[in-house]
Amino acid sequence: MSDLPEFTIRVDHNPHLPAGGRETHAIIGVEATGEASASAGAGPAGPVTEAAEIIIIDASGSMSYSGKMAAAKRAAKAALNVLRDGVHFAVVAGANQPRMVYPQGRRLAEVSAASRRDAANAVSRLDAAGGTAIGSWLRLADELFTDHPHALRHTILLTDGKNQHETERDLDKALAQCSGRFVCDARGVGTDWDVAELRKISSALLGSFLDVPDPQDLEDDFREMTAMAMGKRVADVVLRVWTPQHAEVRFLKQMVPVVEDLTDRRTGTGLIGDYPIGAWGNEDREYHLCVEVPAGDIGRQMRAAWVKLIVPGTRDDPAERELAAGNVLVEWTDDEAKSTRINGRVAHHTGQSELAEAIQEGLEARRVGDEETATARLGRAVVLAGKVGNEQIAGLLDRVVDVIDLESGTVRLKRDVSKADEMSLDTRSVRTVRTAQRVEPESHPGTRATRPESRGEG
Repeated sequence: MSDLPEFTIRVDHNPHLPAGGRETHAIIGVEATGEASASAGAGPAGPVTEAAEIIIIDASGSMSYSGKMAAAKRAAKAALNVLRDGVHFAVVAGANQPRMVYPQGRRLAEVSAASRRDAANAVSRLDAAGGTAIGSWLRLADELFTDHPHALRHTILLTDGKNQHETERDLDKALAQCSGRFVCDARGVGTDWDVAELRKISSALLGSFLDVPDPQDLEDDFREMTAMAMGKRVADVVLRVWTPQHAEVRFLKQMVPVVEDLTDRRTGTGLIGDYPIGAWGNEDREYHLCVEVPAGDIGRQMRAAWVKLIVPGTRDDPAERELAAGNVLVEWTDDEAKSTRINGRVAHHTGQSELAEAIQEGLEARRVGDEETATARLGRAVVLAGKVGNEQIAGLLDRVVDVIDLESGTVRLKRDVSKADEMSLDTRSVRTVRTAQRVEPESHPGTRATRPESRGEG
């Protein structure tokens, strides 16, 4: 596994707690760097990680309207052109039951010039008929991935409608089956799909989800998603958090690139909890960790958390690997200036988390006719969007509310709001912006990078 990126962990927080203080907040920045793999058709720039890709295209009857099917075909072909030679792949049509578009038979094919051409021809013949049963599409993807357990397994799922032809329980069972087995990036085209449904799917399968109101934008989006998937180099990374006795992780949230609460995904018992964070290439992400510790005496120092990045072992190689580690250290002080200092990055991400909640709560209140709550929550969102510098969200809010006073968050709900604008605001509420400047870590040491070859401590 010497071809893995080099990972580093950076911890930003105020380590000083007041007398009796128990709760500490830290931003855990994770960065992976190193030589990236080559793109499709070129010789590899370094060792190439085994990969498997499945493209699932909604082929229900509604896809035949508004140019959606034609755009989906172009998008699928664009994705095929990005797949590098040697990757295993399939194209699946989703309806009441999924069916193989390419290859024939329930298996994955290997990318070559010939198979890429044959797959594109098969996509050209795809037509739209039937209903929508997304859980069955995902179960087929899981079956197809079975023969490639060590590959970086990624799925693109496109739909234009709600999951009407199976029960919610069927979808939940499919997500439980597929969770941890592959990553799924979901896209909704048009305005007849369900934001909460795609959010649930992408969250369970550690992927992204996004609205594509204009079908013409699908081609570029598919090309970008596939390129990102081809750039991944290590699958199934785990963020391991150790806390001392009588301490507790209150929450762990991914904050960059999107807000995603990971708290309930913890596995493990006792002092150590593992949180799955998916596949990685050359990229960086940020996490907000909140730990509650037993109160200490003035002057006492302790490690509130020990954070590690782990690649779990496999059946063929059971030894797990530690990629990086960092400490969250605290010290109790009677110096009020130290204990009340607000870490800039913690404050920034706290605001972004509240922003996402305010938008989603405001839109839900608007949908059920509770205008008072909708006005209050969306007004709060306007204030927060300005504070964290999220200009995209601020622009989307302008399409839903009229801002009367920016500083106080006084707004008026617009009466005529397009469904596409409302869905875009809901979908993109969790997409965050980084701090304008990187804040230097506090004086406590404890962050380090670990070479991929080193072993974890179990």
